[in-house]
Amino acid sequence: METALIILAAGKGTRMNSDLPKVLHRVASAPMLEHAMAAGATLAPRHTVVVAGHGADQVRAAATAFDEDAQVVEQTEQLGTAHAVAQARPALEGFDGMALVLYGDTPFVQPDTLEKMQEALSTHDVVVLGFEAADPARYGRLVMQGDTLERIVEFKDASEAERAITLCNSGVVACKSDLLFDLIDKVGNGNASEEYYLTDIIGLARAEGRSATVVTCAEAETMGVNSRADLARAEAAFQSRARDLLMEDGVTLIAPETVFLSRDTYIGRDTVVEPNVVFGPNVTVESGSTIRAFSHLEGCHVSRGGIVGPYARLRPGAELAEDVRIGNFVEVKNAQIAEGAKVNHLSYIGDATVGARSNIGAGTITCNYDGVMKHHTHIGANTFIGSNTMLVAPVSIGEGAMTGSGSVITSDVDPDALALSRAPQVEKPGMARKLRDMLKAKKAKMQRGS
Repeated sequence: METALIILAAGKGTRMNSDLPKVLHRVASAPMLEHAMAAGATLAPRHTVVVAGHGADQVRAAATAFDEDAQVVEQTEQLGTAHAVAQARPALEGFDGMALVLYGDTPFVQPDTLEKMQEALSTHDVVVLGFEAADPARYGRLVMQGDTLERIVEFKDASEAERAITLCNSGVVACKSDLLFDLIDKVGNGNASEEYYLTDIIGLARAEGRSATVVTCAEAETMGVNSRADLARAEAAFQSRARDLLMEDGVTLIAPETVFLSRDTYIGRDTVVEPNVVFGPNVTVESGSTIRAFSHLEGCHVSRGGIVGPYARLRPGAELAEDVRIGNFVEVKNAQIAEGAKVNHLSYIGDATVGARSNIGAGTITCNYDGVMKHHTHIGANTFIGSNTMLVAPVSIGEGAMTGSGSVITSDVDPDALALSRAPQVEKPGMARKLRDMLKAKKAKMQRGS
C-alpha cells in the first residue's frame, strides 16, 4: 500500500518562549520536524504533507530543505488535531493509500514502529500508536476490548475508571486516506476544549462497524517537546541512545557522556573517539579512524585510518582520504586532502587540494580570501611546505616541490622546485643593548614627569 505522511507542525509552542516555530527547535543539530520527516521517509512515501501554522514560511523552508517534494499547507486557525489533518485533504486528492499522521514535535518515533503500523493496517481500518505510560498523567487513554480499540478518551473527559488505564495515546494514527477524511468530516467539537479531536475518529469508525487496533512502542519514542526543559531532555535522550548504538556497532567512545552527535552522524567500527568531541551535521567517519579530544567536525568526510586532532576543526567540504593526519589546532574547510598527507600543527587549509603524502608544516595558511572572493590553492603530491608558509591563492605548488619556512608564496611553483621568499637577515652588533638603554631612559623620564 502506498503511503502519504501528514505531519502536524502548526503549533506556536508558547511554552518555548521563542520567535522560532516549535518544530524548528533543534535536537541533535536538526529541527525536530526533520526527525519526524526522516522517520516517515523510511516508508518511501508518495506524498509528504506538512501542516504549518505559526511561522509557516520558516516551516516550509525547513521541510523543503529536507525533502524538496514536500507539500506545506497552512492551518490558519488552531481548532484541534482533526481540523489540522483536514487541511491536508486538497494535497491528497485522489490518493487512496495509507495516510500516516505524525507530529513535528515528537521526534523519536522509530522507523520500525511505523512499519508495524503499516503492516497492521493491512488487516484493520484504523491503527493507533500507543504506549504503556509510567506516569499516565494527562495523556489520552486507549480503551481496549481484547485486541480491538473501542475509543480514545482525553484525560479531561475521562471517567475515574478510564483514568486508571495506563495504555496511552501517542497521537500517531494510520488510516486509509479516503476513510480518514470521511471520518474527520463527522468529528464534532462537543468536548471540554471545544476542539475537533482526531482521537474521535476511533469511536466513529467503531460505530460504523470498522475495526481499529493499537500498535505499541516504548514510551521513549513518544516523547513530546513543549518547553526548553523538554528540549534538553530530548537532547539527552537522543545522545544517550545514539552513543549506545555506536558502541554496539563497534565504535570506542572513551568518555561517552562527553561526545555529542548529530541526527545523521555516521561512524564506522573500530574508530576511537576521545573525550569532548562534537559531531555537527553531515559527518561521516570511516572505520579504523581516531578522533582525538576536543575536536569539532561538521559537513566532512574522514576516510579509513584518519587521525584528527586533538583540538582540530573540520568544516563543511573537508574531505580526508585514507590515512590522513590532521593535528592539533588545525582547521580544514572546503579542501580535499589526499591519502597519507599530514597537516599536523597550527594550520589553516581552506579552498584547497593537498596531494598524496604531502607534509604541511606548522603555521601554514592558505590565504584564500581577498576580501571579496575565495580563491583555490593546489598543492601537488609529495610536496613539503615549510613552517609558517603563506600560500596566497590562487596558487599552485607542483608535485615534489618545497617551500622554505617563513615564505610568502604568491606565484606558482614548478614540480621539484624549492621556493623561498624571505627578506634578507640584517644584524647590527650591539644595537639591542643601545635600544634597551634608550627605551629605559625614555620610560624613566616619563615616570618623573608624572
